[in-house]
Amino acid sequence: MKQTALLLGFLLITLTGATAQTFRGLDKSPMDMAYYPDDYAHDRKFAPAKIGSDKAMVRVTYSRPAKNGREVFGKMVPYGKVWRAGANEAPEIKFYRDVTIGGKKIPAGNYALLLLPTETEWTIILSSDLDQWGAYSYNPALDVARVNVPVQKSDTVIENFSIQFAKKDASTATMYMGWDTAMVAVPIGL
Repeated sequence: MKQTALLLGFLLITLTGATAQTFRGLDKSPMDMAYYPDDYAHDRKFAPAKIGSDKAMVRVTYSRPAKNGREVFGKMVPYGKVWRAGANEAPEIKFYRDVTIGGKKIPAGNYALLLLPTETEWTIILSSDLDQWGAYSYNPALDVARVNVPVQKSDTVIENFSIQFAKKDASTATMYMGWDTAMVAVPIGL
């Protein structure tokens, strides 16, 4: 009887250990989402009256690398080389409606968001090649649009790469992207 109980206990411990799950550690670059209108997902669920008839225009899902005392543009992010706008997977930008960026019409849908930075301007690249890690497999043949925007100097150091939207007027929003002391403003219209 003792042997049977001991055998059952050992079997139970073995089976429990065999089904245990281990998880990877946390990414050093936390994921974030930016919406326009801001807090759209939250308000849609908890404050629908606040939204009214408006619906989201755009959402970006991206990872936020940190400066950590490093020289960012020109060093960590080389000038003249296509870069994912963030860390890890290339960010995904979703347009809920047809929009215009830099005079180019962009159909509603999901795109990879990539950048080609120089000291004076960033080329914003929308690619149909989703689910790519970084920009290592970047293929210019899959570009949907390219838009050049001038680089501005930020008044303060931006520690983590950041994307944020602001309302410009009734039919236009501005997507701000910045890191370190570099910042760009990308107008997005309906």
